[in-house]
Amino acid sequence: MRKTLEDLYYGNITPNAQDMAPHSELKRATDRVTHFENQLTEQLDETGQTILAKLIESQQEIDSITALENFILGFRLGVRIMAECMDSNDGDIRTGGVSLP
Repeated sequence: MRKTLEDLYYGNITPNAQDMAPHSELKRATDRVTHFENQLTEQLDETGQTILAKLIESQQEIDSITALENFILGFRLGVRIMAECMDSNDGDIRTGGVSLP
């Protein structure tokens, strides 16, 4: 536990920075998006390219916000599960209602 807290304090834990496996489904999808983006960019005039760049930037902002919110929701769920696991009076019929140490 101490190591994890130290890593968090020193900024060594960065859940949003993850490497993409070279042959993963995510990598293939990312490559397709890049390919289609390049094709579309070639077909657009300068105004269209500017609009496309703004669209992509806006989508990346949405993705970033969504990732953060999902991380927080997942973390909160994990904490709720841990808190529930620590509840010694959770209606477990095996204990007969008596709290176990």
